[in-house]
Amino acid sequence: MSPAVITLIILAVAAFFFVTDKLPIALTSMLVATALSLAGILEPAEAFAGFADGTVILFGAMFIVGGALFETGMAYRIGKFCTSLAKSDRQLLIIVMVVTAVLSSVLSNTGTVAVLMPIVIGIAGSSGINRSKILMPFGFAAGMGGLITLIGTPANAIAKTALETMTDDRTLTFFEFAKTGIPLCVAGILFMGLVGYKLVPARATSEVVVDSGEKKDVPVWKQCVSLAVMILTVVGMVFEKQIGIPLFLTGIIGALVLVITGTITEKQAYASIDMRTIFLTVGMMPMASALNSTGAGQMIADAVLSIFGDKPNPLVITAIMFLLGALLTQFMTINACTTLLAPIAVAIAQGLGASPVAVVMAVLLGSNAAFCTPIATTPNTMVYGYGEYKFTDYVKVGLPLEIIYFIGTMLLAPVFWPFY
Repeated sequence: MSPAVITLIILAVAAFFFVTDKLPIALTSMLVATALSLAGILEPAEAFAGFADGTVILFGAMFIVGGALFETGMAYRIGKFCTSLAKSDRQLLIIVMVVTAVLSSVLSNTGTVAVLMPIVIGIAGSSGINRSKILMPFGFAAGMGGLITLIGTPANAIAKTALETMTDDRTLTFFEFAKTGIPLCVAGILFMGLVGYKLVPARATSEVVVDSGEKKDVPVWKQCVSLAVMILTVVGMVFEKQIGIPLFLTGIIGALVLVITGTITEKQAYASIDMRTIFLTVGMMPMASALNSTGAGQMIADAVLSIFGDKPNPLVITAIMFLLGALLTQFMTINACTTLLAPIAVAIAQGLGASPVAVVMAVLLGSNAAFCTPIATTPNTMVYGYGEYKFTDYVKVGLPLEIIYFIGTMLLAPVFWPFY
């Protein structure tokens, strides 16, 4: 059996477990790296090289830097101040979505929702606003904001890694994602504020108690240091080329400053790191290498392209990859969906002789357009019960957002990242 066929079998098995969720996705990913090594497709050192990869190190460091904002209560203070400015239900919805999107662009989407949800529910209750009208858009905003920076969601790093492993392209810089991320986020917020708000049901009537993210016993200086370190770290990443310090090293410096100054403890720093994300990323990195080196990626590309003729329009392929990502992400995690589809997108684009960046971005944007089910993302699931929603509520509100993201992707991605 050829190395290419073995690689495709391993990919198919991984896809099965990703879709069915019969194994934790991090475990599935590590099994992929192990299988590629045992099958002789890759040397062990190559299969597990992701543990020393700069992108993986960056995420580990930024988990700590972002975690400090949560641990010190600074994220809570920011959210409470911003949301307290709302004077009406529409204003509250828009402010909540903007604050959530901004915070989730540099912090964990799940952590952002966990910290802000008590504030949102509290303000809605004291203002006489039905919390159902706010919570669903609030959960959506976390996903929207994750598409603005490299560290907004692990899926961004997964897409970047697939490109860098299979091509010589280094296009996806820290704010490269903002080219499509910001316009789509703005469009999504405007839609929810003007039209989507009317589609969200007012179901919640019961009183609820949610644990607050407020840290009353944390000194103010620690909160200020956590915010200052986050700001300076992001600034350092934006000006990576000018200062000559790699992204991951800037992240490490920020994390070290937080621990050395006592802003957070070493134990808190370790606890902030999401090892599931680390293992998922590391485990699936070698798949991109294997698809490229064995020719399995080319086999997939040839099979797909044969369906559409000898030379299909790359715009058609981009649309298909977006729709495939948008469909799968409703039932599997964004990270798993991107991990599965990004290397395939690169291979198909290369088969066309086109630049793969726009196609990979379509996968990423489609995978993040997870608005139609309550299980599509953790934030969706977190607000589901508190909003007392039905499954169909997500379809009714989320489908128009999916269409907006599809149109935006098709208009913007080929402009910012031309095929030829």
